[in-house]
Amino acid sequence: MIRVFAADDESLALDRLRDLVGRFPDLDLVGSASSGKAALDQIVALRPDAVLLDIEMPLLDGFDVVESLARGEGPKPLIVFVTAFPHFAATAFDTGAIDFLTKPVRLTRLETAMQRVRQALVDRSANERLRELAGQLETLRRERNAELGESSHLWVQSRGESIRVDLDKVERVAAEGEYVRLFVGEASYLHRESVTGMADRLNPQRFLRIHRSNIVDRGRVVSVRRRATGSYQVVTDRGVTLPVGRSYRGAVRTILARGAQESA
Repeated sequence: MIRVFAADDESLALDRLRDLVGRFPDLDLVGSASSGKAALDQIVALRPDAVLLDIEMPLLDGFDVVESLARGEGPKPLIVFVTAFPHFAATAFDTGAIDFLTKPVRLTRLETAMQRVRQALVDRSANERLRELAGQLETLRRERNAELGESSHLWVQSRGESIRVDLDKVERVAAEGEYVRLFVGEASYLHRESVTGMADRLNPQRFLRIHRSNIVDRGRVVSVRRRATGSYQVVTDRGVTLPVGRSYRGAVRTILARGAQESA
């Protein structure tokens, strides 16, 4: 069943939407509202698959509702705008709406809109499954490499030559614009990739991302400092001090917990 929500400040228009939705065996009207504010609150609470949304409503209009939903977390419902004013169509589609219906809504036209909703939900489900499978495969690859002790590598350009860098010899990684700098012993190399991309390449059993701009080999960390501001820094065995980002403080706990286990 496709869970549908309807919002319109005109009672007759809202009654018609309820009646039309009820004619489809695969649609379930989970709620309705006569104002933008009430619609927003209920959509967040009910999490419908699709919303039939009037544009002109008091306090919050339909565009305001969509903008507020976009700022929230979690999956977003598919939006089908419903209005008596055709000139809103271009703006409606700019917001990412899947369809645009003009009043009075006809059954055949609603069927077309719902078919688009059905297809979009199928596509969304398939994409989510593909992302899930890709994540599982990447996890398996990392675990296999860690178990077998396999050394991966990449090629970097330095002064007109290509140099092979073994990733198991990297000590830390730092962002530099659109590049990352790989620190290997006394040398360092620039490589065109994001920090996130490098994090995916590196063995998660050895490397920790401690900041949006820094990854470090946890075995190279010799001390953890807490500053007066409450933030943290780590110091490597080469005397390099690196900041720990607020959202990466769990990395500090991981370092300290492993250190406690090793000393026990």
